[in-house]
Amino acid sequence: MATTDSTNFTPIVNKEHEFVKPIKVITDQSDIKEWLESEAYARLLTFITSLNDSVVNKKISDPIASKIIAALENMSSWVDEIPPLKTPQRFGNKAFRDWMSRLEQEWHRANVELVPCFIASFGNSLRIDYGSGHELSFVAWLCCLNLLGIFGQEDFSSLVLKVFVRYLELIRRLQRVYMLEPAGSHGVWGLDDHQFLPYYWGSAQLRDHRRIKPKSILSDDIIEAYGDEYMYLACIRFIKEVKRGPFHEHSPLLYDISAVPLWAKINSGLLKMYVDEALKKVPVVQHFLFGSLLPYAPAQTPFIIATPADDAANINTAPSTSVTTTRPTTKSTAATRDQNLSAAAMRLKTGGNSGL
Repeated sequence: MATTDSTNFTPIVNKEHEFVKPIKVITDQSDIKEWLESEAYARLLTFITSLNDSVVNKKISDPIASKIIAALENMSSWVDEIPPLKTPQRFGNKAFRDWMSRLEQEWHRANVELVPCFIASFGNSLRIDYGSGHELSFVAWLCCLNLLGIFGQEDFSSLVLKVFVRYLELIRRLQRVYMLEPAGSHGVWGLDDHQFLPYYWGSAQLRDHRRIKPKSILSDDIIEAYGDEYMYLACIRFIKEVKRGPFHEHSPLLYDISAVPLWAKINSGLLKMYVDEALKKVPVVQHFLFGSLLPYAPAQTPFIIATPADDAANINTAPSTSVTTTRPTTKSTAATRDQNLSAAAMRLKTGGNSGL
């Protein structure tokens, strides 16, 4: 793996570097401001957006390989060796705890900082749940490996299209087999019960696609034909497999976003939404682990989301509250509507730069 310059994650570790056992720091909303100004946040968001840039207009089948994929495939085989318990399980199958125990045993020799972060990527064995906070832990683990010089920028598309995609496949298998509860979900008005980043990176894959437009997610034929090549479509396919009823009812936010004309607009909007609805939320980041690679200390160069000129020009054109959309109206969706998320989707449609 080639070494890159400071912008592209020069390895920060030398012979004198001291690793530390990572700890949780965020306990309530008062900690969020320091988190958003921390070196960990800056390194993570720089990494996440760089990964996004690396997969623009690329398909999953583009030739790439990684040793991490083999490790994830091995972990997937454990599911066959640890079948779900036959007795009735109310909130999730307790055999998942055995799977997590195997994970800890297999990785106990790894670095003191990497192991806890990696293990946290696959859900919580006590609550038997999984959510975007665990997804963040996996990306943080990849970021740490990158900071150690194991990956260079030329490997970024591999990390998304091969490693992260394989991780998603494993997570979906865990969800199906062990019935993992969604952690910190917004319910019907969330983007997804468990994931966020495959939508962000998936929209980058489709940025300039001639045939597949945002509204194409409503076509089962498009989902069937291209679901194996594009993460965004794979997510929609998975949702349709596990949820019942009309798409506009069980996934109203995704339905609203499909009316946005450009993938580029969706991509930039999803980054803002990720920060607002995930990284700024205590339930999502309260278990994040800080160490020497991702420290809680103030960032030398804080991460700031750039606002495109066209977005800035339209900053006041969007409504500030929930508005009527083209989605069919039902009593159930009206009763459970989340005002902030619905307004965020509408701001994305109309060109506003806040929220989504």
